[in-house]
Amino acid sequence: MAHQNPSAPDPASASNERQQMVDALRGFALMGILVVNIASFASTYYALGIPDPLGMSLPDQIASFVRAFAFETKFYLLFSFLFGYSFTLQMRAAERDGKPFVPRMVRRHLGLWIIGVAHAVLLYYGDILMAYAVLGAVLLMLRRRGDVFLACAAIGLVLLTSLLWAGVGRMYSQMDMQMAVQAAYGDAAAALAAYRATPALVVAQHVRDLSLTWWMTALVQAPEALAMFFLGFIAGRRGLLAHVEAHRALLWRVLWWGLAIGLPGALAYALPTLRLNAVREVQGLAVTLLTAPFLAGAYAAGMLLVFQSGRGRVLARMLAPAGRMALSNYLLQSLVCAWLFLAYGLRWIGTMGPLATFGVALAIFAGNLLLSGWWMRRFAYGPAEWLLRAFTNLRLPAMRRSLHAG
Repeated sequence: MAHQNPSAPDPASASNERQQMVDALRGFALMGILVVNIASFASTYYALGIPDPLGMSLPDQIASFVRAFAFETKFYLLFSFLFGYSFTLQMRAAERDGKPFVPRMVRRHLGLWIIGVAHAVLLYYGDILMAYAVLGAVLLMLRRRGDVFLACAAIGLVLLTSLLWAGVGRMYSQMDMQMAVQAAYGDAAAALAAYRATPALVVAQHVRDLSLTWWMTALVQAPEALAMFFLGFIAGRRGLLAHVEAHRALLWRVLWWGLAIGLPGALAYALPTLRLNAVREVQGLAVTLLTAPFLAGAYAAGMLLVFQSGRGRVLARMLAPAGRMALSNYLLQSLVCAWLFLAYGLRWIGTMGPLATFGVALAIFAGNLLLSGWWMRRFAYGPAEWLLRAFTNLRLPAMRRSLHAG
């Protein structure tokens, strides 16, 4: 009988630690997404190119700049990369179970789309789940294509999206933008009244906002997210995040190149928020659409390097439970924000500036970490993950964590 060396690493433990780093990275992305999304809950002036009356003080302007510079257009890309990476894990799970993969994933994306519709109508019109469900279908169709094809497609999507918005910036004059800005004041006032009124009017306003903003999702977020799906899928096929320690040199290169290219683009995007020049904002958007994937890559590489250290492993253990139930936390964040800011609850919308909103976001995320740690010690899945898994596999999975789980 062979004797195991007690000093040798346990393969199962090592696998769990690698998966924990991926979950921790997903938890980190959730934090950044919340910092951006809460701005839409807190103010109807957000993203309209007009000054928020509660955001004019110097601390609030600094907070708005930090949000635009470090968070906007970056963290959903990181989350999209991880979505593509997880797609390969779903493929392997279906292979292990001996189940047909395509019907399984069609059900999964259909379930995600249904959840996204409910989320958008009831809680947050800026929902990304519907777009993920549709883009996931594209990835499903292209899953057999080679890495070179997918990488070229990703590069093409980023370039075309950036060029499109650069053309928009050249097409519209400052006068055109000023006319749009004047109309935006009326839209902001009407939305504020609806969101403070009744739950029924909140839902009606969400539907109206969806009808007005879907094209922004289609022409800004969707192509960039799909590009990151492709890159994450390539990373998953190559097992890059399953062997992080073997790719430290690559991670350092991604970090430094990502910062070198991404930070100037982030600055070009964030500076117009200080002076609210509508034409410059569109031009800055075109630049950040080109460079934000690099900065998102730098964030991912930097955090994975941090997670290799002693203190970084502690941070990873804190973030991982939130990442393991990322869908539940994404929905919970919207639920809490809707209760705090809209007519469902406290009606805080239009009462606080960007700096206070930052504080609320960090408080909510701290609650996410505590609740996720408590939940995942007792249950195998988050509630939304359990529901989506049941719909995907057409059977109810065991909710309680096994007593023999590691």
